[in-house]
Amino acid sequence: MRVAIAEDSALLRAGMARLLADEGIEVVASLSDATGVLEVVRTTRPHVVIMDVRMPPTFTDEGIRAALEIQNLGTGTAVLLLSQYVEPTYAEELVRDAPTGTGYLLKQRVGDFEEFLSALHRVRRGETVLDSDIFKQFIGSPREKRATELLTPRERQVLELMATGLTNSGIVNRLGISERAVEKHVTSILGKLRIPNSGENHRRVLAVLDYLRGLERLKNRTD
Repeated sequence: MRVAIAEDSALLRAGMARLLADEGIEVVASLSDATGVLEVVRTTRPHVVIMDVRMPPTFTDEGIRAALEIQNLGTGTAVLLLSQYVEPTYAEELVRDAPTGTGYLLKQRVGDFEEFLSALHRVRRGETVLDSDIFKQFIGSPREKRATELLTPRERQVLELMATGLTNSGIVNRLGISERAVEKHVTSILGKLRIPNSGENHRRVLAVLDYLRGLERLKNRTD
């Protein structure tokens, strides 16, 4: 696998490069800002770009804007965004029309290198990977818990894993239950929440995000 890294923290950038190299992953570029990312993608065609959401010069949305431009290039390069904060709007924008694998993780996940490496391989395969804290942020308050009270505890577990982009087989491995049980739970969840059923990974994630976004709108109207 070939990856490019765009991260303004020199320590984190160097640390990721070293860890990835130890796994036999080639780091084709290591950048301190987003300005040269598109040229790197055009010339080296990395499989994945790992990029911070907030980078110089404004430290606002440079990463997400560059990620969307990478998706528009049509090179097949996947994007794995890292952030210190849970920003669901950015996550939804990244996933909405993604033609390739996409991911959005909190930077703290890099500390769990196995989880980070798994996310990297998943986005390269074309999957969608979202941090579980995006899901937890929406259903953490009593109001959102009431909105999902129609789900059983196990169904809420499965919904959280669906929101992070796991396929049915991934949920099987994570929860240690049968494929048939997962299929039953997913069917029940989609039915109860009135989410259209789809076998496409990123569309299923989008459906969950749309549901959660609806909860946020409900919260904003009632606050």
